[in-house]
Amino acid sequence: MFIIFIFSCKKEETQPIIVEVKPPEIIEKYGFKYNDYLVINDTIKSGESFGQILDRHHVDYPKINQIATSVKDIFDVRRVRAGKPYTILASKDSTEKAKVFIYKNDKIRATVLNFEDKIDAYTFLQPIKTIEKKVEGEIYSNLSNAIDSLHLKPNLLFAISDIYAWTLDFYKLQKGDKFKFIYEEKYINDTLFAGYGNVKAAVFTHRNEDFYAYRFLADSILGIHEYYDQDGNMLRSQFLKSPIKFQYRISSRYNLKRRIAYYGNKIRPHRGTDYKKRR
Repeated sequence: MFIIFIFSCKKEETQPIIVEVKPPEIIEKYGFKYNDYLVINDTIKSGESFGQILDRHHVDYPKINQIATSVKDIFDVRRVRAGKPYTILASKDSTEKAKVFIYKNDKIRATVLNFEDKIDAYTFLQPIKTIEKKVEGEIYSNLSNAIDSLHLKPNLLFAISDIYAWTLDFYKLQKGDKFKFIYEEKYINDTLFAGYGNVKAAVFTHRNEDFYAYRFLADSILGIHEYYDQDGNMLRSQFLKSPIKFQYRISSRYNLKRRIAYYGNKIRPHRGTDYKKRR
């Protein structure tokens, strides 16, 4: 048994150790191979300028002025806004000098300033996947609350209010009224929500009457779309049913028997409707 043990030990000692080395993951964004750069992600601070950012990343001011002048038709460097994220691609050597500045306008669009060799500027659009969705609901208090209960964002409500501004007064919707929308949602990388697309069709049932809206290409040359009802009549007309868009909410309704706590809960008539801008 002793011999076998020694033999086993020797056998284990002579076996080569195989270590699997995986190649580094290739990361490509905005048309650049990130592996080739020192990647710095940051956010523009209040009062911070484009020049200060590049100066901090070892670009001298003559070069900064040259960049600003060359790209002014595409990107005004004076208009960088505090709170906007950006990415610096810098050299991996000891200088860590900035080579590329990527200003992220929103989730979809970014402005790329490439000054690694020659100065170039362009807009980069993230690849977007558009998904068609359908939602339906019922009014219990008002349309805004109904939209919130379905976990939809206010932008969809604004789009719907624009479509029906000439045919339906949303402030007169009643409990029990119903609606159904067919609309588009945009996604980056299949997961990151990037906003709404077009509302393709909608219907409101108000006082047992259906109000339809269908999106249709009205002018193929100019690419203009309009909304029509089920009889082919254009919804847009001269007079608005709801002239105030939904960025405003009703803060105080017409009420002749309104009681105000400030006046000892006494009745003080309110002969108007007050609107307050939504935050």
